[in-house]
Amino acid sequence: MPRNTLSVTDNRTGKEYELSLSKGTIQAMDLRQIKETDDDFGLMAYDPGFTNTACCRSRITYIDGEQGILLYRGYPIENLAQEYNFLQVAYLLFYGELPTQEEYQEWTSQISRHAIVHQNIRKLIDSFPHNANPMGMVMSTVAALSTYYPEARDLKDHENRRRQVYRLIAQMPTIAACVHRHKEQLPYIPPNEELSYTANFLTMLFQTDHSSYVPHSVIERALDVLLVLHADHEQNCSTNAMRSVASSKPDPYSAAAAAIGALAGPLHGGANEDVLRMLRQIGSKDRVQAHVERVRRGELRLMGFGHRVYKNYDPRAKIIKALAHDVFEVTGSNPLLDVALELERIALEDEYFVKRRLYPNVDFYSGLIYQVLGFPASMFPVLFAVGRTAGWLAQWEESRNDPDQKLARPRQIYEGHTHRHVPAGLSASVSK
Repeated sequence: MPRNTLSVTDNRTGKEYELSLSKGTIQAMDLRQIKETDDDFGLMAYDPGFTNTACCRSRITYIDGEQGILLYRGYPIENLAQEYNFLQVAYLLFYGELPTQEEYQEWTSQISRHAIVHQNIRKLIDSFPHNANPMGMVMSTVAALSTYYPEARDLKDHENRRRQVYRLIAQMPTIAACVHRHKEQLPYIPPNEELSYTANFLTMLFQTDHSSYVPHSVIERALDVLLVLHADHEQNCSTNAMRSVASSKPDPYSAAAAAIGALAGPLHGGANEDVLRMLRQIGSKDRVQAHVERVRRGELRLMGFGHRVYKNYDPRAKIIKALAHDVFEVTGSNPLLDVALELERIALEDEYFVKRRLYPNVDFYSGLIYQVLGFPASMFPVLFAVGRTAGWLAQWEESRNDPDQKLARPRQIYEGHTHRHVPAGLSASVSK
């Protein structure tokens, strides 16, 4: 009868070891028993980028990259994006179940009442140069929240932790809107508790005066869906940063600031800006084929195609592609959409890309929507961060309650000098 173990023979010593298997993994510490000599440290796994290392157990998000499946708490992302709004999905991510009507009312009420930021936080944002990077401003501001809410460090108090969750989900759109308006040199618009989460966000972003501003329902729904699609995505770079920093038990604002810093990189949250830049460089449908040829020759990269996890069509990209058509019916077409559609058509039929399983990812169409809504490209990662905050907090709470989690402290393979004699210092030679 087969055993749920892995037999390993160390060819250096001839010794055999039996390692326990659980859900397709071995315990990394079990490798330590495999030693060449008794005083040997033992084996370690070398895995730059954690491409095949599980750092936690999680019940939040499931991805099957081969099949192009994304589930939040077991629910397909396609169904959630169609049937539920962002705050309902945020509740699902955090608590594990979709809210009842009563739970949803309490959840939204708590978030709405925490949306106003301290006036000194607004002064902090105003102190940045108008040409400052938006993600730098958001990261600094979120970090600063920990100084205004020092009680957030008391992580053992359940109700206190919940207040910080309400506050961070509530204030991220306010901070994002303040950052956008600061860059545009426009006056601050306070949050409105009477509006939905996304309508309030749009109002704070785009209201130009004190007259009534009502976002178009299609625009509001589109941004809400984008927030849902960005809400969580398993153990990506920024989520890993959130969990890693959280392992030292700081307040959630400090951990979220680290996650924002990770998201700011062009290989993570800034990827849709690269897509937009590529589409602009191509310029028109008749130049797409020439661009594809240059990609085949290795002269250029095809931005917005391929994914570390997905080896099939990113399910979020399908949703955003359909969403783009709805938005452009209201705003007027984005001329770059025709370029994007032609690029996708050619790439999905070209053997070079099919063989490499390069399919459009979430970044391919999202930038086109953000652009037509009036956001500069530098704000794209900020919008990503607003949605991802829900997932970061769910992951933070889960890691806090996981008895297996310890202070993050990866090992290294040391390749420097083992021991060198220290020469006499400058002060010694001067004294002589």
